[in-house]
Formats: sequence, C-alpha cells, structure tokens
Amino acid sequence: MAMYKRTYRTFSADETTDLGRHIARMLKPGDVLALYGDLAAGKTTLTRGLAEEFQANQPATSPTFTLINEYPGILTLYHFDCYRIKDAREILYLGFEEYLDMGGIVVVEWPQKIETFLPEDTIRIRLIRSESREDVREITIESPEERHVNFGC
Repeated sequence: MAMYKRTYRTFSADETTDLGRHIARMLKPGDVLALYGDLAAGKTTLTRGLAEEFQANQPATSPTFTLINEYPGILTLYHFDCYRIKDAREILYLGFEEYLDMGGIVVVEWPQKIETFLPEDTIRIRLIRSESREDVREITIESPEERHVNFGC
C-alpha cells in the first residue's frame, strides 16, 4: 500500500492542539489514528484538538487509568490509551474491534502495544519532543490517503 507522509512542527501546546483541529477536518467516520510518542510528546494535546473540532461534550484528557474515553460530538471520538496493556489481546476484551465499526474516530495512544490489531489503513502520527526546547514538537503524519497529510496547515 502506498503511503503519504508529511512532517509538521509546532512551537506550543496551542499549536499542537490547532494541528489536531486541522487533522480532524480531513477525517471521515471509521478513521483510525495511531499516536506514537514518548511520555509528554503531545499525544493527548493533539487529541484535544480533534475533540474540539468535533465539538465534543468535554475536553479530551488522557485515558491512562480508564484505558478508553468516549467523546460524543459531531463525530464520536473513541480515545484509547494502551500504555498499561501488557498483552495485545487485552484490547479485544475492551471491545476494540466493535469500536472500529461504530462509525466514529478511533484514536490510539501507545499503539505499538496492539499493532497487530490496527487496521491496514490506520493513520500513523509520530510525535517527537525537541531535546533543546520542551515546547517544540515534530509531528509526522503517515497515511494511505493524501488528504490526511496535505491540508495546507
């Protein structure tokens, strides 16, 4: 499968949130986003922008202890955090496959823990925090669809 790729740089949490809003405008029901990055890389901040653009009923927060948060809005955002998952099959007990078919947007933090269960057309977003400036992020989007990476931001 051909992949499109583009890297963006943000210089504040607000800019990372704004990038999430731009990404949200390119999404359609059923899209899956896998967010890769170390702790404090900006994964939840980017997700906050997605939730804001979909006019979610509340701000996105990290679902680290609950493993999943649902944000109803124009499109429902299903936000998984797999950080605490020890065995990839645990995601199946949470109903992950059913969420993929619910017509919302599925966002997965720490997707490397459940890689085998991600759909082939997953949009992969890698967030890297600058070593020299804490507020700077390099965010690379990789997708089989060009519209997910080239949105004029």
